[in-house]
Amino acid sequence: MATLGQPVIVLPENVKRYVGRDAQRMNILAGRVIAETVRTTLGPKGMDKMLVDDLGDIVITNDGVTILKEMSVEHPAAKMLIEVAKTQEKEVGDGTTTAVVIAGELLRKAEELLDQNVHPTIIINGYQLALKKALEELENIAIDIKPDDVEMLKKIAMTAITGKGAEKAREKLAEVIVEAVRTVIDENGKVDKDLIKIEKKEGAPIEKTELIKGVVIDKERVNPQMPKKVENAKIALLNCPIEVKETETDAEIRITDPAKLMEFIEQEEKMLKEMVDMIKATGANVVFCQKGIDDLAQHYLAKAGILAVRRVKKSDMEKLAKATGAKIVTNIKDLTPEDLGEAGLVEERKVAGDAMIFVEDCKHPKAVTILVRGTTEHVMEEVARAIDDAIGVVACTIEDGKIVAGGGAPEVELARRIRDFAETVEGREQLAVKAFADALEVIPRTLAENSGLDPIDTLVNLRAKHERDGVTLGLDVFTGEVVDMLEEGVVEPLRVKTQAIISATEATEMLLRIDDVIAAEKLDKDKDKGDSDMGDMGGDF
Repeated sequence: MATLGQPVIVLPENVKRYVGRDAQRMNILAGRVIAETVRTTLGPKGMDKMLVDDLGDIVITNDGVTILKEMSVEHPAAKMLIEVAKTQEKEVGDGTTTAVVIAGELLRKAEELLDQNVHPTIIINGYQLALKKALEELENIAIDIKPDDVEMLKKIAMTAITGKGAEKAREKLAEVIVEAVRTVIDENGKVDKDLIKIEKKEGAPIEKTELIKGVVIDKERVNPQMPKKVENAKIALLNCPIEVKETETDAEIRITDPAKLMEFIEQEEKMLKEMVDMIKATGANVVFCQKGIDDLAQHYLAKAGILAVRRVKKSDMEKLAKATGAKIVTNIKDLTPEDLGEAGLVEERKVAGDAMIFVEDCKHPKAVTILVRGTTEHVMEEVARAIDDAIGVVACTIEDGKIVAGGGAPEVELARRIRDFAETVEGREQLAVKAFADALEVIPRTLAENSGLDPIDTLVNLRAKHERDGVTLGLDVFTGEVVDMLEEGVVEPLRVKTQAIISATEATEMLLRIDDVIAAEKLDKDKDKGDSDMGDMGGDF
Protein backbone atom coordinates (compact mmCIF):
# COMPACT_ATOMS: atom_id res chain seq x y z
CA MET A 1 0.00 0.00 0.00
CA ALA A 2 1.33 3.44 -0.98
CA THR A 3 2.23 5.77 1.83
CA LEU A 4 -0.13 8.69 2.31
CA GLY A 5 0.61 11.68 0.05
CA GLN A 6 2.88 9.75 -2.33
CA PRO A 7 1.72 10.15 -5.97
CA VAL A 8 0.87 7.01 -7.93
CA ILE A 9 2.48 7.28 -11.37
CA VAL A 10 0.65 5.19 -13.98
CA LEU A 11 1.90 6.74 -17.22
CA PRO A 12 5.53 7.35 -18.21
CA GLU A 13 6.87 10.87 -17.89
CA ASN A 14 6.92 11.59 -21.65
CA VAL A 15 3.14 11.09 -21.98
CA LYS A 16 0.62 13.92 -21.77
CA ARG A 17 -2.97 13.34 -20.81
CA TYR A 18 -6.04 15.53 -21.23
CA VAL A 19 -9.31 14.45 -19.63
CA GLY A 20 -12.99 15.48 -19.91
CA ARG A 21 -13.71 19.07 -20.94
CA ASP A 22 -10.03 19.79 -21.59
CA ALA A 23 -9.83 16.98 -24.16
CA GLN A 24 -13.09 18.04 -25.81
CA ARG A 25 -12.09 21.72 -25.90
CA MET A 26 -8.72 20.91 -27.49
CA ASN A 27 -10.26 18.66 -30.15
CA ILE A 28 -13.02 21.13 -30.98
CA LEU A 29 -10.51 23.96 -31.24
CA ALA A 30 -8.31 21.96 -33.61
CA GLY A 31 -11.29 21.10 -35.81
CA ARG A 32 -12.45 24.70 -35.91
CA VAL A 33 -9.00 25.99 -36.84
CA ILE A 34 -8.93 23.62 -39.83
CA ALA A 35 -12.41 24.79 -40.90
CA GLU A 36 -11.42 28.46 -40.55
CA THR A 37 -8.34 27.83 -42.72
CA VAL A 38 -10.39 26.81 -45.76
CA ARG A 39 -13.50 28.88 -45.04
CA THR A 40 -12.30 31.95 -46.94
CA THR A 41 -11.96 29.87 -50.13
CA LEU A 42 -15.69 29.03 -50.33
CA GLY A 43 -17.77 30.31 -53.22
CA PRO A 44 -17.18 32.17 -56.49
CA LYS A 45 -15.48 35.06 -54.68
CA GLY A 46 -13.41 32.89 -52.34
CA MET A 47 -9.73 33.73 -51.99
CA ASP A 48 -6.76 31.48 -52.83
CA LYS A 49 -4.05 30.11 -50.55
CA MET A 50 -0.35 29.95 -51.30
CA LEU A 51 1.32 26.88 -49.81
CA VAL A 52 5.10 26.56 -49.75
CA ASP A 53 6.58 23.22 -48.67
CA ASP A 54 9.99 22.63 -47.06
CA LEU A 55 11.58 22.16 -50.50
CA GLY A 56 10.30 25.55 -51.64
CA ASP A 57 7.67 24.13 -54.04
CA ILE A 58 4.67 26.44 -54.36
CA VAL A 59 1.00 25.51 -54.71
CA ILE A 60 -1.59 28.25 -55.29
CA THR A 61 -5.16 26.98 -54.99
CA ASN A 62 -8.57 27.42 -53.44
CA ASP A 63 -9.42 23.73 -53.66
CA GLY A 64 -10.18 22.70 -50.07
CA VAL A 65 -8.75 19.19 -50.21
CA THR A 66 -5.52 20.34 -51.90
CA ILE A 67 -4.97 22.97 -49.18
CA LEU A 68 -5.54 20.43 -46.40
CA LYS A 69 -3.35 17.76 -48.04
CA GLU A 70 -0.48 20.20 -48.49
CA MET A 71 -0.64 21.51 -44.90
CA SER A 72 1.66 19.81 -42.40
CA VAL A 73 -0.88 19.09 -39.69
CA GLU A 74 0.23 17.53 -36.41
CA HIS A 75 -2.94 17.52 -34.33
CA PRO A 76 -4.84 14.18 -34.48
CA ALA A 77 -8.30 15.82 -34.29
CA ALA A 78 -7.35 18.13 -37.17
CA LYS A 79 -6.22 15.08 -39.17
CA MET A 80 -9.68 13.56 -38.71
CA LEU A 81 -11.24 16.64 -40.32
CA ILE A 82 -8.80 16.38 -43.21
CA GLU A 83 -10.09 12.81 -43.72
CA VAL A 84 -13.56 14.34 -44.23
CA ALA A 85 -12.21 16.40 -47.14
CA LYS A 86 -10.36 13.42 -48.64
CA THR A 87 -13.50 11.24 -48.48
CA GLN A 88 -15.56 13.97 -50.12
CA GLU A 89 -12.97 14.29 -52.90
CA LYS A 90 -12.89 10.53 -53.49
CA GLU A 91 -16.67 10.05 -53.47
CA VAL A 92 -17.89 13.07 -55.42
CA GLY A 93 -14.88 15.18 -56.45
CA ASP A 94 -16.24 18.50 -55.20
CA GLY A 95 -17.71 20.09 -52.06
CA THR A 96 -14.62 19.48 -49.92
CA THR A 97 -14.61 23.00 -48.46
CA THR A 98 -18.36 22.79 -47.78
CA ALA A 99 -17.91 19.53 -45.84
CA VAL A 100 -15.08 20.88 -43.66
CA VAL A 101 -16.79 24.23 -43.00
CA ILE A 102 -20.02 22.48 -41.90
CA ALA A 103 -18.00 20.16 -39.63
CA GLY A 104 -16.26 23.16 -38.05
CA GLU A 105 -19.58 24.90 -37.41
CA LEU A 106 -21.16 21.74 -35.95
CA LEU A 107 -18.22 21.57 -33.52
CA ARG A 108 -18.66 25.27 -32.59
CA LYS A 109 -22.37 24.76 -31.88
CA ALA A 110 -21.58 21.61 -29.89
CA GLU A 111 -19.11 23.57 -27.76
CA GLU A 112 -21.83 26.12 -26.92
CA LEU A 113 -24.10 23.27 -25.77
CA LEU A 114 -21.30 21.69 -23.73
CA ASP A 115 -20.86 25.04 -21.96
CA GLN A 116 -24.56 24.82 -21.03
CA ASN A 117 -23.84 21.41 -19.47
CA VAL A 118 -25.57 19.42 -22.20
CA HIS A 119 -23.99 15.95 -22.25
CA PRO A 120 -22.05 14.97 -25.43
CA THR A 121 -24.23 11.87 -25.89
CA ILE A 122 -27.36 14.05 -26.01
CA ILE A 123 -25.72 16.36 -28.57
CA ILE A 124 -24.76 13.32 -30.69
CA ASN A 125 -28.32 11.93 -30.51
CA GLY A 126 -29.74 15.30 -31.53
CA TYR A 127 -27.30 15.59 -34.45
CA GLN A 128 -28.23 12.08 -35.63
CA LEU A 129 -31.96 12.95 -35.60
CA ALA A 130 -31.25 16.17 -37.48
CA LEU A 131 -29.03 14.38 -40.02
CA LYS A 132 -31.75 11.83 -40.77
CA LYS A 133 -34.26 14.63 -41.29
CA ALA A 134 -31.80 16.60 -43.44
CA LEU A 135 -31.24 13.64 -45.79
CA GLU A 136 -35.01 13.07 -46.11
CA GLU A 137 -35.62 16.72 -46.93
CA LEU A 138 -32.72 16.83 -49.41
CA GLU A 139 -34.39 14.00 -51.35
CA ASN A 140 -37.65 15.99 -51.28
CA ILE A 141 -36.12 19.20 -52.64
CA ALA A 142 -33.90 17.47 -55.23
CA ILE A 143 -34.78 17.99 -58.89
CA ASP A 144 -34.67 15.08 -61.35
CA ILE A 145 -32.70 15.54 -64.57
CA LYS A 146 -32.04 13.24 -67.49
CA PRO A 147 -28.45 12.05 -68.19
CA ASP A 148 -28.76 13.41 -71.76
CA ASP A 149 -29.69 16.94 -70.62
CA VAL A 150 -26.40 18.38 -71.92
CA GLU A 151 -27.24 22.02 -71.13
CA MET A 152 -27.91 21.25 -67.47
CA LEU A 153 -24.74 19.15 -67.23
CA LYS A 154 -22.77 22.12 -68.58
CA LYS A 155 -24.30 24.36 -65.91
CA ILE A 156 -23.25 21.86 -63.23
CA ALA A 157 -19.69 21.80 -64.60
CA MET A 158 -19.60 25.63 -64.72
CA THR A 159 -20.78 25.85 -61.09
CA ALA A 160 -17.91 23.57 -60.05
CA ILE A 161 -15.36 25.63 -62.03
CA THR A 162 -16.61 29.07 -60.89
CA GLY A 163 -14.38 30.64 -58.28
CA LYS A 164 -11.31 28.70 -59.34
CA GLY A 165 -8.47 29.91 -61.54
CA ALA A 166 -10.13 28.51 -64.66
CA GLU A 167 -13.30 30.61 -64.32
CA LYS A 168 -12.70 32.89 -67.31
CA ALA A 169 -12.79 29.91 -69.70
CA ARG A 170 -15.53 28.02 -67.87
CA GLU A 171 -17.92 27.73 -70.85
CA LYS A 172 -15.29 26.15 -73.08
CA LEU A 173 -14.08 23.87 -70.25
CA ALA A 174 -17.65 22.84 -69.37
CA GLU A 175 -18.21 21.70 -72.98
CA VAL A 176 -14.99 19.68 -72.95
CA ILE A 177 -15.79 18.09 -69.57
CA VAL A 178 -19.38 17.14 -70.38
CA GLU A 179 -18.37 15.60 -73.72
CA ALA A 180 -15.53 13.68 -72.03
CA VAL A 181 -17.78 12.26 -69.29
CA ARG A 182 -20.58 11.34 -71.73
CA THR A 183 -18.05 9.51 -73.92
CA VAL A 184 -16.92 7.15 -71.14
CA ILE A 185 -20.38 6.15 -69.82
CA ASP A 186 -20.67 2.35 -69.79
CA GLU A 187 -23.76 0.30 -70.68
CA ASN A 188 -24.97 0.42 -67.05
CA GLY A 189 -24.96 4.22 -67.03
CA LYS A 190 -21.90 4.38 -64.76
CA VAL A 191 -18.89 6.62 -65.31
CA ASP A 192 -15.34 5.37 -64.74
CA LYS A 193 -13.44 8.62 -64.13
CA ASP A 194 -10.11 6.77 -64.53
CA LEU A 195 -10.82 6.54 -68.27
CA ILE A 196 -10.58 10.32 -68.57
CA LYS A 197 -6.89 11.14 -68.67
CA ILE A 198 -5.79 14.65 -67.76
CA GLU A 199 -2.54 15.57 -69.53
CA LYS A 200 -1.01 18.96 -68.66
CA LYS A 201 1.21 21.23 -70.75
CA GLU A 202 1.92 24.90 -70.02
CA GLY A 203 2.68 27.59 -72.58
CA ALA A 204 -0.79 28.40 -73.97
CA PRO A 205 -3.94 30.12 -72.65
CA ILE A 206 -6.57 28.11 -70.75
CA GLU A 207 -8.93 28.45 -73.75
CA LYS A 208 -6.64 26.14 -75.75
CA THR A 209 -7.57 23.21 -73.49
CA GLU A 210 -8.99 20.49 -75.75
CA LEU A 211 -10.59 17.05 -75.69
CA ILE A 212 -8.90 14.27 -77.64
CA LYS A 213 -11.18 11.32 -78.45
CA GLY A 214 -8.42 8.88 -77.72
CA VAL A 215 -5.24 8.86 -75.68
CA VAL A 216 -2.30 11.27 -75.48
CA ILE A 217 0.96 9.72 -74.28
CA ASP A 218 3.67 12.00 -72.91
CA LYS A 219 6.42 10.09 -74.77
CA GLU A 220 8.20 10.26 -78.10
CA ARG A 221 9.16 7.74 -80.79
CA VAL A 222 12.12 5.61 -79.73
CA ASN A 223 13.90 6.24 -83.04
CA PRO A 224 13.84 9.35 -85.27
CA GLN A 225 13.87 7.10 -88.38
CA MET A 226 10.38 5.86 -87.51
CA PRO A 227 7.35 7.43 -89.20
CA LYS A 228 6.00 10.50 -87.37
CA LYS A 229 2.45 9.91 -88.53
CA VAL A 230 0.58 6.64 -89.11
CA GLU A 231 -2.91 6.65 -90.60
CA ASN A 232 -5.24 3.64 -90.24
CA ALA A 233 -3.03 2.45 -87.42
CA LYS A 234 -2.98 -1.18 -86.31
CA ILE A 235 -1.78 -0.99 -82.74
CA ALA A 236 0.03 -3.69 -80.72
CA LEU A 237 0.22 -3.30 -76.93
CA LEU A 238 3.12 -5.27 -75.41
CA ASN A 239 3.79 -5.89 -71.75
CA CYS A 240 7.17 -7.45 -72.49
CA PRO A 241 10.55 -6.06 -73.54
CA ILE A 242 11.70 -6.21 -77.16
CA GLU A 243 15.14 -7.23 -75.97
CA VAL A 244 17.17 -10.42 -75.69
CA LYS A 245 16.15 -12.00 -72.42
CA GLU A 246 18.80 -12.50 -69.80
CA THR A 247 19.13 -15.90 -68.19
CA GLU A 248 17.14 -16.54 -65.00
CA THR A 249 20.26 -17.58 -63.08
CA ASP A 250 23.67 -15.90 -62.99
CA ALA A 251 25.52 -17.40 -65.92
CA GLU A 252 28.96 -16.85 -67.39
CA ILE A 253 29.68 -17.65 -71.02
CA ARG A 254 33.34 -18.20 -71.93
CA ILE A 255 34.27 -17.84 -75.58
CA THR A 256 37.75 -18.84 -76.71
CA ASP A 257 37.30 -18.58 -80.47
CA PRO A 258 36.68 -15.08 -82.02
CA ALA A 259 34.43 -16.70 -84.62
CA LYS A 260 32.21 -17.99 -81.82
CA LEU A 261 31.91 -14.45 -80.47
CA MET A 262 30.70 -13.25 -83.87
CA GLU A 263 28.27 -16.17 -83.95
CA PHE A 264 27.00 -15.20 -80.48
CA ILE A 265 26.44 -11.55 -81.51
CA GLU A 266 24.78 -12.63 -84.77
CA GLN A 267 22.47 -14.97 -82.83
CA GLU A 268 21.38 -12.05 -80.60
CA GLU A 269 20.73 -9.92 -83.68
CA LYS A 270 18.78 -12.76 -85.28
CA MET A 271 16.57 -13.15 -82.19
CA LEU A 272 15.79 -9.42 -82.17
CA LYS A 273 15.02 -9.48 -85.91
CA GLU A 274 12.69 -12.46 -85.38
CA MET A 275 10.83 -10.54 -82.66
CA VAL A 276 10.32 -7.57 -84.99
CA ASP A 277 9.30 -9.92 -87.85
CA MET A 278 6.65 -11.49 -85.59
CA ILE A 279 5.24 -8.04 -84.83
CA LYS A 280 5.33 -7.08 -88.52
CA ALA A 281 3.66 -10.35 -89.55
CA THR A 282 0.54 -9.50 -87.53
CA GLY A 283 0.10 -6.32 -89.60
CA ALA A 284 0.93 -3.98 -86.70
CA ASN A 285 2.32 -0.59 -87.71
CA VAL A 286 2.32 1.00 -84.22
CA VAL A 287 3.77 -0.59 -81.05
CA PHE A 288 3.33 0.63 -77.49
CA CYS A 289 5.66 -1.24 -75.16
CA GLN A 290 5.44 -1.14 -71.36
CA LYS A 291 9.07 -2.29 -71.06
CA GLY A 292 12.30 -1.47 -72.91
CA ILE A 293 13.15 -1.75 -76.63
CA ASP A 294 16.71 -2.72 -77.61
CA ASP A 295 18.63 -0.25 -79.82
CA LEU A 296 18.96 -2.83 -82.58
CA ALA A 297 15.27 -3.72 -82.33
CA GLN A 298 14.52 0.00 -82.74
CA HIS A 299 16.53 -0.04 -85.98
CA TYR A 300 14.62 -3.06 -87.32
CA LEU A 301 11.27 -1.53 -86.32
CA ALA A 302 12.19 1.72 -88.07
CA LYS A 303 13.17 -0.23 -91.23
CA ALA A 304 9.80 -1.97 -91.11
CA GLY A 305 8.07 1.43 -90.94
CA ILE A 306 6.64 0.75 -87.48
CA LEU A 307 6.19 3.60 -84.99
CA ALA A 308 7.22 2.37 -81.52
CA VAL A 309 7.03 3.90 -78.03
CA ARG A 310 8.66 2.35 -74.96
CA ARG A 311 8.27 2.56 -71.16
CA VAL A 312 4.57 3.44 -71.41
CA LYS A 313 2.85 3.61 -68.02
CA LYS A 314 0.53 0.74 -67.08
CA SER A 315 -2.43 3.13 -66.65
CA ASP A 316 -1.82 4.52 -70.15
CA MET A 317 -1.65 0.99 -71.59
CA GLU A 318 -5.05 0.21 -70.06
CA LYS A 319 -6.52 3.42 -71.51
CA LEU A 320 -5.04 2.57 -74.94
CA ALA A 321 -6.63 -0.88 -74.74
CA LYS A 322 -10.04 0.70 -73.98
CA ALA A 323 -9.73 3.35 -76.68
CA THR A 324 -8.43 1.18 -79.53
CA GLY A 325 -9.87 -2.23 -78.66
CA ALA A 326 -6.38 -3.79 -78.51
CA LYS A 327 -5.41 -6.56 -76.08
CA ILE A 328 -2.31 -6.18 -73.91
CA VAL A 329 -0.01 -9.12 -74.80
CA THR A 330 2.69 -10.41 -72.44
CA ASN A 331 4.59 -12.52 -74.98
CA ILE A 332 5.42 -11.46 -78.55
CA LYS A 333 4.98 -15.07 -79.75
CA ASP A 334 1.32 -14.90 -78.68
CA LEU A 335 0.59 -11.71 -80.65
CA THR A 336 -2.06 -12.28 -83.34
CA PRO A 337 -3.86 -9.92 -85.76
CA GLU A 338 -6.97 -10.22 -83.53
CA ASP A 339 -5.04 -8.67 -80.61
CA LEU A 340 -4.39 -5.44 -82.49
CA GLY A 341 -6.34 -2.27 -81.87
CA GLU A 342 -7.35 0.34 -84.41
CA ALA A 343 -7.06 4.11 -84.61
CA GLY A 344 -7.56 6.50 -87.51
CA LEU A 345 -4.40 8.38 -86.68
CA VAL A 346 -1.31 7.97 -84.49
CA GLU A 347 0.97 10.98 -84.67
CA GLU A 348 3.88 12.52 -82.81
CA ARG A 349 3.32 16.26 -82.27
CA LYS A 350 5.26 18.93 -80.46
CA VAL A 351 3.32 20.54 -77.60
CA ALA A 352 5.11 23.34 -75.72
CA GLY A 353 8.42 22.06 -77.05
CA ASP A 354 7.87 18.44 -75.93
CA ALA A 355 7.01 15.55 -78.21
CA MET A 356 3.77 13.72 -77.42
CA ILE A 357 2.06 10.81 -79.13
CA PHE A 358 -1.59 11.40 -80.09
CA VAL A 359 -3.81 8.35 -80.69
CA GLU A 360 -7.00 9.67 -82.29
CA ASP A 361 -10.10 8.71 -84.31
CA CYS A 362 -10.59 5.48 -82.39
CA LYS A 363 -13.53 3.27 -83.34
CA HIS A 364 -15.05 3.08 -79.85
CA PRO A 365 -13.21 5.67 -77.77
CA LYS A 366 -14.05 4.48 -74.27
CA ALA A 367 -11.03 6.40 -73.04
CA VAL A 368 -10.42 10.07 -73.72
CA THR A 369 -7.78 12.67 -72.84
CA ILE A 370 -8.23 16.28 -71.80
CA LEU A 371 -5.11 18.20 -72.78
CA VAL A 372 -5.01 21.00 -70.19
CA ARG A 373 -3.24 24.23 -71.11
CA GLY A 374 -2.20 27.20 -68.98
CA THR A 375 0.17 30.12 -69.39
CA THR A 376 2.31 29.04 -66.41
CA GLU A 377 2.73 25.85 -64.42
CA HIS A 378 0.76 27.15 -61.43
CA VAL A 379 -2.16 28.31 -63.58
CA MET A 380 -2.19 24.99 -65.43
CA GLU A 381 -2.17 22.95 -62.19
CA GLU A 382 -5.13 24.94 -60.79
CA VAL A 383 -7.07 24.50 -64.07
CA ALA A 384 -6.41 20.74 -63.90
CA ARG A 385 -7.77 20.65 -60.31
CA ALA A 386 -10.90 22.56 -61.40
CA ILE A 387 -11.43 20.14 -64.31
CA ASP A 388 -10.98 17.15 -62.00
CA ASP A 389 -13.65 18.54 -59.61
CA ALA A 390 -16.04 19.25 -62.47
CA ILE A 391 -15.59 15.75 -63.94
CA GLY A 392 -16.60 14.34 -60.53
CA VAL A 393 -19.79 16.38 -60.27
CA VAL A 394 -20.89 15.72 -63.86
CA ALA A 395 -20.29 11.98 -63.35
CA CYS A 396 -22.37 12.03 -60.13
CA THR A 397 -25.22 13.82 -61.85
CA ILE A 398 -25.32 11.35 -64.73
CA GLU A 399 -25.28 8.38 -62.33
CA ASP A 400 -27.84 9.74 -59.83
CA GLY A 401 -30.00 11.98 -62.04
CA LYS A 402 -30.66 14.38 -59.15
CA ILE A 403 -29.54 17.96 -58.55
CA VAL A 404 -30.13 20.76 -56.05
CA ALA A 405 -29.76 24.53 -56.40
CA GLY A 406 -26.51 26.18 -55.31
CA GLY A 407 -25.79 29.55 -53.70
CA GLY A 408 -26.69 28.39 -50.18
CA ALA A 409 -30.32 27.66 -51.20
CA PRO A 410 -30.51 24.02 -49.96
CA GLU A 411 -28.80 24.86 -46.64
CA VAL A 412 -31.26 27.68 -45.82
CA GLU A 413 -34.23 25.49 -46.75
CA LEU A 414 -32.91 22.53 -44.73
CA ALA A 415 -32.27 24.78 -41.72
CA ARG A 416 -35.87 26.06 -41.92
CA ARG A 417 -37.35 22.55 -42.13
CA ILE A 418 -35.09 21.14 -39.39
CA ARG A 419 -36.10 23.99 -37.05
CA ASP A 420 -39.75 23.06 -37.61
CA PHE A 421 -38.85 19.43 -36.96
CA ALA A 422 -37.04 20.43 -33.71
CA GLU A 423 -40.37 21.53 -32.23
CA THR A 424 -41.49 17.88 -32.37
CA VAL A 425 -38.37 16.59 -30.55
CA GLU A 426 -38.65 16.20 -26.79
CA GLY A 427 -35.92 16.67 -24.21
CA ARG A 428 -32.53 18.31 -24.53
CA GLU A 429 -32.00 16.71 -27.93
CA GLN A 430 -34.18 19.56 -29.26
CA LEU A 431 -31.33 21.99 -28.50
CA ALA A 432 -28.90 19.88 -30.56
CA VAL A 433 -31.36 19.62 -33.48
CA LYS A 434 -31.71 23.43 -33.52
CA ALA A 435 -27.93 23.79 -33.28
CA PHE A 436 -27.61 21.50 -36.34
CA ALA A 437 -30.03 23.72 -38.28
CA ASP A 438 -28.08 26.86 -37.32
CA ALA A 439 -24.80 25.17 -38.30
CA LEU A 440 -26.02 24.50 -41.86
CA GLU A 441 -26.52 28.24 -42.38
CA VAL A 442 -22.76 28.72 -42.11
CA ILE A 443 -22.63 28.11 -45.90
CA PRO A 444 -24.78 31.09 -47.05
CA ARG A 445 -23.23 33.21 -44.27
CA THR A 446 -19.70 32.38 -45.47
CA LEU A 447 -20.66 33.02 -49.11
CA ALA A 448 -21.85 36.49 -48.06
CA GLU A 449 -18.71 37.19 -45.99
CA ASN A 450 -16.38 36.09 -48.79
CA SER A 451 -18.23 38.38 -51.21
CA GLY A 452 -17.96 41.46 -49.01
CA LEU A 453 -21.68 41.44 -48.13
CA ASP A 454 -23.21 41.77 -44.68
CA PRO A 455 -23.73 38.16 -43.48
CA ILE A 456 -26.54 38.97 -41.00
CA ASP A 457 -28.60 41.04 -43.45
CA THR A 458 -28.09 38.43 -46.16
CA LEU A 459 -29.14 35.55 -43.94
CA VAL A 460 -32.24 37.35 -42.63
CA ASN A 461 -33.22 38.19 -46.22
CA LEU A 462 -32.70 34.58 -47.35
CA ARG A 463 -34.73 33.18 -44.46
CA ALA A 464 -37.62 35.57 -45.11
CA LYS A 465 -37.71 34.75 -48.84
CA HIS A 466 -37.59 31.00 -48.15
CA GLU A 467 -40.57 31.27 -45.80
CA ARG A 468 -42.60 32.75 -48.65
CA ASP A 469 -41.35 31.90 -52.09
CA GLY A 470 -39.60 28.56 -52.56
CA VAL A 471 -36.69 26.23 -52.09
CA THR A 472 -34.34 27.24 -54.93
CA LEU A 473 -33.69 30.82 -53.78
CA GLY A 474 -30.04 31.51 -53.05
CA LEU A 475 -27.50 34.30 -52.86
CA ASP A 476 -26.17 35.85 -56.05
CA VAL A 477 -22.74 36.85 -54.72
CA PHE A 478 -22.11 39.20 -57.65
CA THR A 479 -25.17 41.42 -57.04
CA GLY A 480 -25.96 40.63 -53.39
CA GLU A 481 -29.56 39.85 -54.39
CA VAL A 482 -31.60 36.76 -53.51
CA VAL A 483 -32.42 35.05 -56.81
CA ASP A 484 -33.72 31.72 -58.13
CA MET A 485 -30.55 29.67 -58.48
CA LEU A 486 -32.19 27.16 -60.82
CA GLU A 487 -32.98 29.91 -63.32
CA GLU A 488 -29.46 31.32 -62.93
CA GLY A 489 -28.01 27.88 -63.72
CA VAL A 490 -26.18 27.57 -60.37
CA VAL A 491 -26.76 23.89 -59.62
CA GLU A 492 -24.94 21.00 -57.92
CA PRO A 493 -25.43 17.24 -57.77
CA LEU A 494 -27.51 16.00 -54.83
CA ARG A 495 -24.67 13.64 -53.87
CA VAL A 496 -22.27 16.55 -53.19
CA LYS A 497 -24.63 17.89 -50.53
CA THR A 498 -25.60 14.55 -48.94
CA GLN A 499 -21.99 13.37 -48.73
CA ALA A 500 -20.82 16.71 -47.27
CA ILE A 501 -23.48 16.71 -44.54
CA ILE A 502 -23.06 13.01 -43.68
CA SER A 503 -19.25 13.09 -43.41
CA ALA A 504 -19.25 16.41 -41.50
CA THR A 505 -21.76 15.07 -38.97
CA GLU A 506 -19.99 11.75 -38.49
CA ALA A 507 -16.60 13.40 -37.95
CA THR A 508 -18.15 15.80 -35.41
CA GLU A 509 -19.81 12.93 -33.54
CA MET A 510 -16.54 11.02 -33.40
CA LEU A 511 -14.68 14.00 -31.92
CA LEU A 512 -17.45 14.65 -29.36
CA ARG A 513 -17.21 11.07 -28.08
CA ILE A 514 -13.58 11.59 -27.04
CA ASP A 515 -13.19 12.58 -23.38
CA ASP A 516 -9.64 11.38 -22.73
CA VAL A 517 -6.51 11.99 -24.82
CA ILE A 518 -3.29 10.18 -23.92
CA ALA A 519 -0.46 11.38 -26.11
CA ALA A 520 3.11 10.13 -26.22
CA GLU A 521 5.84 12.57 -27.10
CA LYS A 522 7.86 12.27 -30.29
CA LEU A 523 10.84 9.97 -30.55
CA ASP A 524 14.18 10.88 -28.92
CA LYS A 525 15.52 12.78 -31.92
CA ASP A 526 12.77 15.38 -31.48
CA LYS A 527 12.63 15.30 -27.69
CA ASP A 528 15.36 17.93 -27.40
CA LYS A 529 13.06 20.38 -29.10
CA GLY A 530 10.42 19.80 -26.45
CA ASP A 531 7.82 19.02 -29.11
CA SER A 532 5.06 16.54 -28.40
CA ASP A 533 3.21 14.65 -31.11
CA MET A 534 0.06 16.52 -30.16
CA GLY A 535 1.63 19.90 -30.70
CA ASP A 536 0.89 20.46 -26.99
CA MET A 537 -2.68 19.75 -28.03
CA GLY A 538 -3.06 23.43 -28.67
CA GLY A 539 -3.04 22.89 -32.41
CA ASP A 540 0.47 22.94 -33.87
CA PHE A 541 -0.47 23.45 -37.49
